[in-house]
Amino acid sequence: MLNENGITFSKIILAVGRSDLRKGIDGLAAAINLKYGLDPLDKDTLFLFCGTRRDRVKGLLWTGDRYVLLYIRLADGCFQWPRTADEARRLTGEEFMRLMDGFSVDPSVGPKRKIPAADPKSKRKR
Repeated sequence: MLNENGITFSKIILAVGRSDLRKGIDGLAAAINLKYGLDPLDKDTLFLFCGTRRDRVKGLLWTGDRYVLLYIRLADGCFQWPRTADEARRLTGEEFMRLMDGFSVDPSVGPKRKIPAADPKSKRKR
């Protein structure tokens, strides 16, 4: 399943809400089957999970003869991950790439930026 561009997949399924990213291949496959009622052995389907902090994503892909476990961690910012079923929607390839880069899937919105914490030494007078 490797080609010149890397591993390919035909379908992407986002697990909405928070997922326990401590789980490995077997735990994520069980969650796909038990929690969502889907088949983790669905060939070329990438299942994506996001943790509480939204700066990490795990992916599980069955290529037909083996599992591939993906782990993505943003150095800065967080993923704009759907937390409820109402926020879930079908993504285009471009929207998926925006999501993986830490942007909102809507192109009018930029990446979430961290607000610098106030310096405790500098006290403003009011």
